[in-house]
Amino acid sequence: MLAEAVTQSHRCRDAGIQTDIGTDQAQLPGLPSSGLVDYTGLRSFLQRVEEVVIRELDKNWKSHAFDGFEVNWADQNETVTCLHSLSYPEAQERKLQVTSVSWNATGAVIACSYGRLDDGDWSAEKSYVCTWNLDRRALNPKHPDLVVEIPSAVMCLAFHPLQPSLIAGGLFNGEVLVWDTSRLEDPLLWRTGMTDDTHTDPVYQVGWLQDSKHGHTFRILSVSTDGKILVWQEDRDGLLKPTDGFAFVLQQIPRSTKLKKQARGDTAVGVTSLSFSHFEPSIFVVGTEGGYLLKCSTAVEAVALLQKGSSIPLKAPAQFVFSLHGGPIYSVSCSPFHRNLFLSGGTAGHVHLHSMLQAQPLVSLQLSKKYIFSVKWSPVRPLVFAAASGEGELHLFDFGKSSQKPSISIMQTSDQTPVYCLEFNHRQAQLLAAGDGSGVVKIWQLSSDFTEEGPREMNHLDQLANEVTD
Repeated sequence: MLAEAVTQSHRCRDAGIQTDIGTDQAQLPGLPSSGLVDYTGLRSFLQRVEEVVIRELDKNWKSHAFDGFEVNWADQNETVTCLHSLSYPEAQERKLQVTSVSWNATGAVIACSYGRLDDGDWSAEKSYVCTWNLDRRALNPKHPDLVVEIPSAVMCLAFHPLQPSLIAGGLFNGEVLVWDTSRLEDPLLWRTGMTDDTHTDPVYQVGWLQDSKHGHTFRILSVSTDGKILVWQEDRDGLLKPTDGFAFVLQQIPRSTKLKKQARGDTAVGVTSLSFSHFEPSIFVVGTEGGYLLKCSTAVEAVALLQKGSSIPLKAPAQFVFSLHGGPIYSVSCSPFHRNLFLSGGTAGHVHLHSMLQAQPLVSLQLSKKYIFSVKWSPVRPLVFAAASGEGELHLFDFGKSSQKPSISIMQTSDQTPVYCLEFNHRQAQLLAAGDGSGVVKIWQLSSDFTEEGPREMNHLDQLANEVTD
């Protein structure tokens, strides 16, 4: 019976259709002679319903029910796959950890710094900065394209936003250096040297600060646990000189009724992390060793009350203090999509979502029983962020799916070695780099669910920002 039905189907499909549309009735191929189509009745029916159908189609055309919806023929899912596992065997043999990762301006090159973030005096520890070009056909994951040997542990690095070959780095000994990766024989371009202006503690973050008067000019920003944020520019003979700076002392941290009584004096407040607002270039947020989370401004006049002088006057930028964390704050990240939202993470294993307008966090997420070492907003999805934990996990969180648990958690390390740093690729949205304590940088490819903005996502973000917790 099945074979007969298939044969009949092929006959119906292949038979020549010899129908005179001009006649009122015609016999369809494959049907018995009684299977006639009443074209007169069909015409009459279509004429009767034409006005109603056109009216409904017009209503659908003007409807806003599917505003923001884009057809995506690829299956959306929350999968994350590892594209590359990069390492420098000599650094691993010396049990060095990946302390920082950064993508260059083209999005093709990933750089990592090696050093130590656990306990111990690593000031004399030789370390490295390595780069890989992921677009290179002959990519060798265990053979970096460039290896720069550094006499002190490198704590952080950052590629220049526009010039693909320039990298700034901060060292354990307090120095700030700039390398040019196009100079293979001698990549060191500038350094601060060891002067009275050099940081006296490790540099935990570096960045490039855009000159407000000259848009294409950038200066180097360094953040240290000596309580100072310094701004450097190139001088002569390969040296950097400070042009601006800020300092944090307990006496000049704003008071809050929700905080315990603070000691007065000129005790330095060690800065561990910083993030500038994407909407107001003068506003930035800092996290500190003591758990203080501060809103700051570069447009301040008050001078910092320091015992030890500096070649330039350092200002006291703190303007507002948020609720105290339970320990050091290792990472802060301002939202690229909302002027008032930012994230923070630290030793308590929590990631907090904050508003610039109130002291208490909007949302508190327990993502680790240990530390959160890095937290970053997605550059393309307003509701998505990533966090790196002390238990070796990489968490991807989507506020559109849940306000309490990650969309996906990935074990980057098999033995729960901490993940210390992560960075989204701003040019290739599907790529996320993460470096860990075993000396490995993994390049993760994110599925479309983490890279394609959904409908009304900004509305959801506004709702989060408008929550009142005080």
